[in-house]
Amino acid sequence: MAGRIVVLVPAHNEERSLPAALASLREQGRPADRIIVVADNCTDGTAAVARAAGVEVFETVRNRDKKAGGLNQALAVLLDLLDPADLVLVMDADGTLSPTFLETAAAELADPSVGAVGGVFWGEAGAGLIGALQRNEYARYAREIDRRRGRAHVLTGTATLHRVDVLRQIAATRGRTLPGPAGKVYDTTALTEDNEITLAIKTLGYRCVSPAECRVETEVMPTWGDLWRQRIRWQRGALENLKTYGLTRVTAPYALQQVGMGIGVVAMWLFLLLTALTIHHGFEFRPLWFAVGLIFVVERVVTVSRRGPRAMALALTMVVEWAYDLFLQVVLIRSAWDVLRRTEARWHHVVVATDN
Repeated sequence: MAGRIVVLVPAHNEERSLPAALASLREQGRPADRIIVVADNCTDGTAAVARAAGVEVFETVRNRDKKAGGLNQALAVLLDLLDPADLVLVMDADGTLSPTFLETAAAELADPSVGAVGGVFWGEAGAGLIGALQRNEYARYAREIDRRRGRAHVLTGTATLHRVDVLRQIAATRGRTLPGPAGKVYDTTALTEDNEITLAIKTLGYRCVSPAECRVETEVMPTWGDLWRQRIRWQRGALENLKTYGLTRVTAPYALQQVGMGIGVVAMWLFLLLTALTIHHGFEFRPLWFAVGLIFVVERVVTVSRRGPRAMALALTMVVEWAYDLFLQVVLIRSAWDVLRRTEARWHHVVVATDN
């Protein structure tokens, strides 16, 4: 039976988004026993906001390793104080949890084969067309997880509940079975710490799941520049993690996915090239290809039906989402190129506009 639930909320200058995250924790059907905001190199009122909300604050000391480094500092103190049956939720300060999150996740972890339970993320409202496109993308990902009966491809950094004994195993095997600094839970050399710790947990032989009831609402990127930098980090981090771990039974499905994405990129751009070369001959109606196209359109609309008529209407236009897909394909190409060139990777933090 699960013991206490301790929440770590890593936050860098999150005074505006933090109250909503903490409020969602207060509304849990199974409340957390401790909530600790990990204030990392903050220059705003993040720590003050957390204390005013009645939660604990852990302030990092000379951390240069971003989110992973801040969490490592907090866990270095916390793990020695917890029992093996306790659970640790790592939750971003810019997300909010569904009221059933902790109760559902804790129940899943009663199965000893499950190492961690991640959230199924949905996009917050706002940000116009670019926000709507991201919300449709996230809705399709949620549907895919549901069709896989909750098997998680990646434990989202937005919110994941971990077993303490598993976190200790990760720290104990770093530098040997697992890559990364010895004795640390998170690999500070990884660009995407959530993807890397998923591989670590699965390499140790545990399953990772994301039940539909563990819903978390997360920020969407407000501009194309922000989205570009976010997705470059995600995609490049995934590629670098695969390179670090090498080809194993755990990484093989991820490698095949990347190969499939690469084939999709080549096929799409060849189609564009062929279209450009033959368009002067005019268009000819072909029933077979019309039927294939119609099936594709129906699939795009149905897979966002949970989000309602507006999302379905956006999917029905096809051209807009197609352009969005091309954007993501360019991200993949650029990420692969950066990995090959070994260019310096950068972390991007979205600055929330303040009221005047």
